[in-house]
Amino acid sequence: MGLYTNIVSNLPEIKGPTEAKLGFKQKIKWTLVILVLFFILGLIPLFGLGNNALQQFQYLSIILGAEFGSIMSLGIGPLVTASIVLQLLNGSGLVKFDLNTHEGKKNFQGTQKLFSLLFILFEAAIYVFMGGLSPGAFYDPATNQFLAVGTAGAIALTGTMIMTLKLALIFQLMLGGILVMLMDEVVSKWGFGSGISLFIAAGVSKSILLRAINPLPSPTNPDISAGAIPAFFQSIAAGDSTTAFLLLAAVLATILVFVVAVYAQAMKVEIPLSFGRVRGHGIRWPLSFIYTSNIPVILVAALLANVQLWVSLFGGQSAAQAVRPWVTGPNLVSAIISQGTIFIGWLTWIQALTYILILIGGAVIFSLFWVQTSGMDSRSQAKKMMESGLQIPGFRKDQRILEKVLDRYIMPLTVMGAITVGFLAAMADLSGALSSGTGLLLTVMIIYRLYEDIAKQHMYDMNPMMRKFMGK
Repeated sequence: MGLYTNIVSNLPEIKGPTEAKLGFKQKIKWTLVILVLFFILGLIPLFGLGNNALQQFQYLSIILGAEFGSIMSLGIGPLVTASIVLQLLNGSGLVKFDLNTHEGKKNFQGTQKLFSLLFILFEAAIYVFMGGLSPGAFYDPATNQFLAVGTAGAIALTGTMIMTLKLALIFQLMLGGILVMLMDEVVSKWGFGSGISLFIAAGVSKSILLRAINPLPSPTNPDISAGAIPAFFQSIAAGDSTTAFLLLAAVLATILVFVVAVYAQAMKVEIPLSFGRVRGHGIRWPLSFIYTSNIPVILVAALLANVQLWVSLFGGQSAAQAVRPWVTGPNLVSAIISQGTIFIGWLTWIQALTYILILIGGAVIFSLFWVQTSGMDSRSQAKKMMESGLQIPGFRKDQRILEKVLDRYIMPLTVMGAITVGFLAAMADLSGALSSGTGLLLTVMIIYRLYEDIAKQHMYDMNPMMRKFMGK
């Protein structure tokens, strides 16, 4: 165990700030720097890349925060997969970390980083060796050789040269994956929120803007603009009412998901607390209805995206097409408008119901695990309140009593919030919103939480009394 502890303790990491509390300007600066760097890295193509079979899964890249064909092709996939595996191991008791101690938390974080590095290597190798991202070479049956097109014409490649090209692609993918891991750490320690959330929100926001207002014509149909809003007016002018209704439904579904997600995110349960040493003064401790926020849905969505990619790489396109309706959900609104009836086939409705149950069940499972591994459980919250000198009026100042009272709120909120967010994510996808419905829901929740964090930080910086009250 000593050797393992030394390994996880010496993994590359971003040092946190020495100040007790970073200022607003510093946090916003680092958040924007990482965001710009994320977009720049997504524009750097993989050197030596030939066939990009993953390009057809562009809708999955939004959830994974990836840009297939660039150095950012892995995105947040390895990080989320590592988090899922570690939470399952810790929740099942196969590997146990004492998250109530500093040493236990440090080992947990180090193990998660080690798992992330292993999954970066694993997914990079899978993408390349299974043909998702292939070197710039093609097989010539006439000469029974692999050829590469260069400035001097076709060049015959030996097996060693092909392997070298593949290893070069894997190295670039690993480099991009490690950069994503470090950028996520920078945002977590120096900025607002987490890098994983930031990258998802950035990718989805870009996708929505392009699909909503992009004036460029579609490659498959030059008469219709790619953006939904310009295409809607063109369809009306052309007398194509069906296409116009489909485009209008997509825009309205996007707005509806936005409104419902903001409303659900704003719902809170407030627990009245008082200062034990100061009579007549107290605060309200807010607990969000969606208690674990967007983390469980990120894990579920990334898991389903990885399943689709792996099925495609291992089973081929036919297997991917067979699996896709069950793990992405059919577009019910589009099917109903196109056929003019709700009787669109029993298989479509079964696929929709299955998708809803998968998202709800996955969100509940990962919410329960996340509460235990992130310090959001009743014991950790009760300890935090006691250290702040807070207690519930009418109850004896005892951590065990406070923990029992919090159990009445935290566990029901964890389950109900997970069911709600899983259902909203499923309905967002089934409604055919612009971009990925799940990604859209996540983006709304991420931006709302980011807004709350920025508002709190701004209030803290602008109010000297608040800093004095917090003892900073």
